[in-house]
Amino acid sequence: MRISIVLPAKNEEAAIGGTVDAALRAISQYKPEIEVIVIDDGSTDGTAAAAEMAGARVIYHPYGKGNGAAIKTGARVANGQIVVFMDADGQHDPSDIPRLLEKIEQGYDMVVGARQKGSQASIGRGLANALYNRLASWMVGHQVEDLTSGFRAVRADKFSEFLYLLPNGFSYPTTSTMAFFRAGYSVSYVPIHAARRIGKSHIKLFRDGARFLIIIFKIGTLFSPLKIFAPVALLMFLLASGWYGWTYVHEGRFTNMSALLYTGGVMVFLLGLISEQITSLMYQRIEK
Repeated sequence: MRISIVLPAKNEEAAIGGTVDAALRAISQYKPEIEVIVIDDGSTDGTAAAAEMAGARVIYHPYGKGNGAAIKTGARVANGQIVVFMDADGQHDPSDIPRLLEKIEQGYDMVVGARQKGSQASIGRGLANALYNRLASWMVGHQVEDLTSGFRAVRADKFSEFLYLLPNGFSYPTTSTMAFFRAGYSVSYVPIHAARRIGKSHIKLFRDGARFLIIIFKIGTLFSPLKIFAPVALLMFLLASGWYGWTYVHEGRFTNMSALLYTGGVMVFLLGLISEQITSLMYQRIEK
């Protein structure tokens, strides 16, 4: 297999050299079909020089475009049949890469390094990730063990199908995981321990947490619209029935509010059906 390791980096001078060196040693058995690519996303320090000195191929962004944009650049320039994405800040242990590749060799299309307890940066972020995992699992119909982990190995041809969906910000793991599940590709998880990052995090809990939730619903409506529309329609129908029952008992009549809620519920459900048909047509075009 040809292996490409892609590391998006912005101002990671302190960690990037050691990470590149460890990654090259971790997959040395695959030589000469290996490469480490660092996407320098507008760094203002010595990130690029440190990466090149350690043996990486460096691709430059003239200004900071975002973590997701760096991932897309790396996926486009990678020569490998298998692409491994990992953080450049020292959180991910390159010695775990062979374990991800073993799963790929078993036939999986994406293998995610699932962070275990004690690996979260804070209690708040750990609780938020647990919520994201449960919500995403319900929406895709499969167990999602770590929705936001940036440490993963993918088959390059499969991953390239969804590049247009990936946002330029920090939520590329969310989008790619849900897209693979909904497309019917095989996804597996390997337990890992993530260390504390070297340097300051670029992620803001509340700002990026809200973005993650939006991405989950966005991808959910793109791949399985009725998972969103049907519960809303059911809620409106139950509210209409409850309000009608109350007004009938106390006033003996059917009110405009009940009619509005019933009508709204039917409209929301029909929108879900139409969206489901559009999704099916979209997949037919992709498969062709």
